[in-house]
Amino acid sequence: MAKQTNSPLWENLFRKPPTWLSQATELWAQTPLFRDIRKSDIRALAKNMHPRSYKKDEIIFRAGEHGAGAALIQSGNVEVRAGKKVLAKLGSGDFFGEMALVLEETRTADAVATEPTEIIFFLRADLEEWIARSPATGARIATNIAVVLAERLRRTNELLSQ
Repeated sequence: MAKQTNSPLWENLFRKPPTWLSQATELWAQTPLFRDIRKSDIRALAKNMHPRSYKKDEIIFRAGEHGAGAALIQSGNVEVRAGKKVLAKLGSGDFFGEMALVLEETRTADAVATEPTEIIFFLRADLEEWIARSPATGARIATNIAVVLAERLRRTNELLSQ
């Protein structure tokens, strides 16, 4: 069998590389926050989301800071920390900070990039605008957020009872 090479002569010249928006749409679609939401709606929402790059050891947010929304890791890794204790190690496709989508409270933990990391922020203001524009879809997203928060609370209760 002949060895396959990456010659430019044999590349698919018509296949476009995935765009930031396509990647963001796909990643958010795989989260429980967007369960039962049409991809076209997720794509429309993602157009207004906020990508940001972080260097290794750069703080994404600190405990005590005002939370504005949730964050999805497009690439890289993040640790969520309370003081020196690591609460979670997250990677591509994971999301965190979703409490800030519903509560105007301060962050309860630090989030730190542990390598170069790309984050996509979904802000509470964007969700509120979407709810005003499309109440049925907004209500579905709000229900999904409630399910995610309830599941996190259930798991926390299990851990505390052990």
